[in-house]
Amino acid sequence: MKSLLVVLESIKFEHTVFALPFAFLGAFLAAGGTPGWVTSFWIMAAMVGARSAAMAFNRLVDREDDGLNPRTRNRALPQGLLSTRFVALFILASSVFFLISAWMLNDLAFRLSPVALAIILAYSYTKRFTAFSHLLLGLSLAIAPVGGWVAVRGELSLAPFYVAAAVLFWVGGFDIIYACQDYEFDRKLGRYSVPGKWGIKTALRLSSLFHVAMVACLMVALLHFQLSLFSWLGLALVAVGLIYEHSLVRPDDLSQLNAAFFTLNGIISVIFFAFVGLDLWLFL
Repeated sequence: MKSLLVVLESIKFEHTVFALPFAFLGAFLAAGGTPGWVTSFWIMAAMVGARSAAMAFNRLVDREDDGLNPRTRNRALPQGLLSTRFVALFILASSVFFLISAWMLNDLAFRLSPVALAIILAYSYTKRFTAFSHLLLGLSLAIAPVGGWVAVRGELSLAPFYVAAAVLFWVGGFDIIYACQDYEFDRKLGRYSVPGKWGIKTALRLSSLFHVAMVACLMVALLHFQLSLFSWLGLALVAVGLIYEHSLVRPDDLSQLNAAFFTLNGIISVIFFAFVGLDLWLFL
């Protein structure tokens, strides 16, 4: 039990809430409103299983790097608070839970679930060969709205990919900001990241461009689904949140980076889902 609590703390289990809104956004758009309690439960279960497996796998793969990095050397695996065997079993259990949840949704969701699992686990190796690992992390979370759509409709279409593209740029953008604090470490160890390859100043500019692209993709999505001014108000609040986030970090001052990464991005995802969800519930 103690090891389970430690691994849940290690993967920041409570931050699962940040990824859930976009999965439910895909589901709400597919249903044209609320998708139903049973479907919603299994979507949530699938997200919990997938994120838990991905985060634990990342901790396992990066355990040696984490032990060398002053920022991460206090994590559970480098400190010996968890065994690699226990974490491996946790990953296996979380993956099976994800696959079962997908099976409970529909046939297409289950058939696509191994592909989704492969993508979210593969991300952990990408810093070893590409500076654009940030976009691969974005792709991992971009699966969420498509998964939510498939969970409800049992079919694929172009519509949820507008939201997926927005998630890809959103996550890629804030992951670049987050990577700025490991600038020196990545360069020293030979790990790939945008800050490590092109410097913090260029990285923050690229992050801003990614977030502009995110807003543009969400605009396309709102136009495609013909949503009301209520959803557009939610998008405006997202844009304000992103502007504020970028105001907190500068090339010569990353002291507020954690606040920008964790708090604001959690608020951004929840706000947008809340406004679009209410729009669909009230007006469609």
